[in-house]
Amino acid sequence: MPRSAPRLFTLVLLTGTSVLTLNMFLPMLPAMTRALDTRESVMALAVSGYMLVSAVVQIVIGPVSDRLGRRPVALGAMAAYALASLGCVLATDITLFLICRLAQAIVVGGSVLSNAVIRDQFGPREAAGKMGTIAAAMALAPMLGPMLGGVLGDGIGWRAVFGVYTALGAAALALVWLDMGETRKPGPARLRAQDYGTLLRSARYWAYALCGAFSVGAFYVFIAGVPYVASQLWHLSPPLIGLGIGSITGGYMLGASITARFAPRYGLGPLILLGRVTPSLALAAGLVGALAGLTHPLALFGATIFVGFGNGLTIANVNAGAVSVRPELAGTAAGLGGALSVAGGAGLTFVTALAMEWRASPGVLLAMMLGAVLASLGAAVVALRLDRES
Repeated sequence: MPRSAPRLFTLVLLTGTSVLTLNMFLPMLPAMTRALDTRESVMALAVSGYMLVSAVVQIVIGPVSDRLGRRPVALGAMAAYALASLGCVLATDITLFLICRLAQAIVVGGSVLSNAVIRDQFGPREAAGKMGTIAAAMALAPMLGPMLGGVLGDGIGWRAVFGVYTALGAAALALVWLDMGETRKPGPARLRAQDYGTLLRSARYWAYALCGAFSVGAFYVFIAGVPYVASQLWHLSPPLIGLGIGSITGGYMLGASITARFAPRYGLGPLILLGRVTPSLALAAGLVGALAGLTHPLALFGATIFVGFGNGLTIANVNAGAVSVRPELAGTAAGLGGALSVAGGAGLTFVTALAMEWRASPGVLLAMMLGAVLASLGAAVVALRLDRES
């Protein structure tokens, strides 16, 4: 077994694979529906069911890694993911495909374990910087993943996308085996239900977790609502809509790069506050413009790009704060926070869809995003006040 902590590249691969698994196959959903002779509503379980299972996986895998160690859990998760991906490649009917697709959700453990491994080694400031580096390095995944999936699907077929997932899982498994030494501090080897209770009774943990969940929630509102606004109001083509969605990822990359550089020097608080105030002001300005009749696409995307920028300044820092509430429960804290973000994102996505059915306008979309960002700002203020008191 390697004795050293994993290199940053290993953690980037673990995190990036989990992002690609969610979105790279999306352009091929219509072709997959026809190939597997099923209905769109059933094939939709490949997305919604996957998100639900990934939330459960994060709740379970965090505390398991706190008790058994990061390395064995990472090895088991990547092996299971590679096998599930291969099952998707070979599936000839929708039932087997969905079973294997839902099993792929175990890959989300990669991002949970990456955060836990970093907190095992570093204090809150340094951990935030490292998490920011990972976020900046893999921020291209949500922007380029669907594009790559579309190219592979058109050129080879939808099974090629899941072949890439299989190769990524095998590569991650080999890299964890060769590079990832155990970082968990010695502690009790028995799983304890009270570990979750310890975190859930902590107002400080709740404040950090809710700040992260609402920050990510604003992004979910954006990607769920902007296709309706852009197509119905401005009649933009899918490539232009994709470019607009990608703009928010570009903002995230910039914010994450700033976090990687400045979090170790200035700490979590200033960056979190800047990351919450900036999109609040930008969205408020965009909403005022929309209410005044300024509804050009550039006005919308010009405001929403600051949501990505603010998330880049916020997410790594609030994650570092959450896993620092009880460092010996870093895996449990990371898993619970991730599950809360996924569940909150699913809820906000559903509410956004209802709002777009009612009225697909820039004003409605900006108002919903602003509400999520202001909620995250309130949670951030509470978290930082409790930090000062602790």
